Amino acid sequence: MDEQHVIAMRNDAGSVMRQIRGGMISQPEAFLAIITTQSDGPPRGVFAQDLIRAREIRDGKRHQPVLPVLYELPPDIQQPSKLPGEAAPWEDPAYWPMVLPNLGRSITLDRLKREYDDAREKGVGELASWASQHLNVEIGLALRSDRWVGADYWQAAGDDTLSLEALIERCEVIVAGIDGGGLDDLLSLAVLGRDRITGQWLHWQKSWVFEGVLVLRKREASQLRDFETQGDLVITAAPGTDIDQLVAVLGMIDQSNKLAIVGLDPMGVGAIVDALAQIGIAHERVVGISQGWTLSGAIKTAERKLADGTFCHGARPIMGWAVSNAKVEPRGNAIIITKQASGYLKIDPLMALLNAVTLMSRNPEPPDGGRMDDFLSTGIIAV
Repeated sequence: MDEQHVIAMRNDAGSVMRQIRGGMISQPEAFLAIITTQSDGPPRGVFAQDLIRAREIRDGKRHQPVLPVLYELPPDIQQPSKLPGEAAPWEDPAYWPMVLPNLGRSITLDRLKREYDDAREKGVGELASWASQHLNVEIGLALRSDRWVGADYWQAAGDDTLSLEALIERCEVIVAGIDGGGLDDLLSLAVLGRDRITGQWLHWQKSWVFEGVLVLRKREASQLRDFETQGDLVITAAPGTDIDQLVAVLGMIDQSNKLAIVGLDPMGVGAIVDALAQIGIAHERVVGISQGWTLSGAIKTAERKLADGTFCHGARPIMGWAVSNAKVEPRGNAIIITKQASGYLKIDPLMALLNAVTLMSRNPEPPDGGRMDDFLSTGIIAV
C-alpha cells in the first residue's frame, strides 16, 4: 500500500484495511507492506493508528510481528518554532541526512535546500507541507494562507500535562464558554482559568456531537472518531445527553467555588440555561456573548496572549483541528472568524474559547467576590 495517509482521508478506510488484513489470514506467506510519507495535514484515521502502533513497536512498548522502518527526526528536533519567522530545529540541513536513505541517489542535499528556500518564501503553510513530504515532519496544524494569526503561535503554547484537574488546582478564578449545539454542530465547552501565581490563562476543552453527523459528514468521520479515542469528543446517540454531560462538568467545576460566570451564544440556549439553573448556576451567572464582529476584541486578545506566552492550552488535537479550520474575514474596521469550508470543517471549540476569552478579559473575581455586575456591559447581554 502506497501513501496510506491519502487512503485515511476516506470514511471507509478502516473497513478497507480490515478487509486487506482479513484476506491475508488464510495465506501464511502473505504480508502487507505500507510505504508512505507523513501526511500533509495532521495524521488521522487508519494512518494515525498504524503510525502509533509502529512507533510503539519500534520503542519496545508493544510486541507484534511487524517490522517498523521509520525515518523520523527525534521529537525535540521536530518541534515547531516558538515564534513566526524563527527557524524550527528541523530546518537545519545538518539533520536532514538522518531521514534521507536515498540521499545521493534520487535526491541531493543541494536540490532540497533550493526547494526548502522556495517553500519558506511561500509561507509557513507551504513550508510545513514541504517538510512533511521530504523530511517526514509531523504536522500539528494545517496552516492556510487566510488562517487566523493565532494559529501561528498555537502549538508553541501547548502543554500536554494540563488537565482539567490541574487547571482547577492552579487557578484562582475560572470562566466557561459554550458554543454549538445544533444537530450538525459540535457542542463545545471551553474552560479558561487565571493562574493564581503567574496570572497566565489556562485552557481546557470538551466537545459533544450526535452520531448522525458521522453519517452526514462522512469526510470527517474518521477525524471525529480519533478525537473520541483521544478523550476530547463524546459521540452521543440521544438529544439531551450532551447537555447533561456538559452541565455535569460545569457542576463539578462550580464545587471548587472558582467558577465566576458562563458565557454562550444567546441563540437557542434555553435548555442549557435551564439545566445550569438546576445545579445551582443561576441565571445571573449565565450571560449571552454577542457574536460576529463584536468578538474582534476577544480574537485580538487571544492572539496577543498566545504570542507573549501568557496563554497555555492542553495541546489537544481537536483544538489544533478547530484552529486550523478557522479563517479570518474583515468586517469594516473589525474582523470575524469563520470556518474554512461549509459544513464539515468545524470551529465550534475555538468559538467556545473566544466566548471564554471575552469573559476573562473583564478581569472576573471568584463568585464570593461579588463582581458579576461588571459583565452586564456592552457586548455581553444577560440571557
